[in-house]
Amino acid sequence: MKLDNKTLDILVKSQKNEILEYHVYINLAKSTKASENKAVLLRIAGEELGHYIFWKKFTGDNVKPNKIYVLFYTWVSKIFGITFGIKLMEKREEAAHKTYTKICKVIPEAVKIVDDEDEHEKMLISMINEERLKYVGSIVLGLNDALVELTGALAGFTFALQNTKVIAFMGLITGIAASFSMAASEYLSARTENSYKMALKSSAYTGCAYVLTVVILIMPFIILHNYYLALISTITLDFFIIYLFNFYISVAKDLDFMKRFAEMAIICLSVALVTFIISYAIKGISGIEI
Repeated sequence: MKLDNKTLDILVKSQKNEILEYHVYINLAKSTKASENKAVLLRIAGEELGHYIFWKKFTGDNVKPNKIYVLFYTWVSKIFGITFGIKLMEKREEAAHKTYTKICKVIPEAVKIVDDEDEHEKMLISMINEERLKYVGSIVLGLNDALVELTGALAGFTFALQNTKVIAFMGLITGIAASFSMAASEYLSARTENSYKMALKSSAYTGCAYVLTVVILIMPFIILHNYYLALISTITLDFFIIYLFNFYISVAKDLDFMKRFAEMAIICLSVALVTFIISYAIKGISGIEI
């Protein structure tokens, strides 16, 4: 079949994409302990290789994968979870789908590849069984509460105390105490529906997410000397954490990123602002100077 240069370029790009995904799936299958997950990953890898060979019939090229991308998606999957890594990689297929639709008019056999790509996504969703996604609700609870409560507390401490070291000390005590309280509450809540082991894990995820967030948020008050600059830095970190977390969840669980990001950011900023105003009012009424 005689193809024009533009179509050949598209096929070569598709070929590169397929061989890239083949190598990533093979790498993940090698490092996956769960036999069911390994079997599905190998099956998908085989299909990706089949697609590569299919495109090769038209391009005649032995295309090699981009090794940097292979390493990137492999390690992202190992660090942040297979679900996140694969879905992040599969987002590349969204553009490819439009390309395949156009190519189908020239190469009717390409319809099967489009169908295979759609099946991959459904298969991945059903096959992945990762602990971190099971307990994402507990992580959200710890992260969200730490962001809202501690940012509000630090805003209040900033105006009331006006000393970065004291604010950091008070914030750390408040945060650690709150993390134990949240972890205990999550354990009691989860224990009513789950086993002792699952409830303990839920509380651990909640507590760890809370403590980690606390440490990050008080760092500006430890490093900086200007308490207002430290508060602004903390609020900036709030937005950064909210952005990263919601990006992760939106990719891993196919949720609306902007809606979740805006909701968490508005709540966090509103609580900080209200707490700051209340602290200002209380200090003015009481006349106490620290």
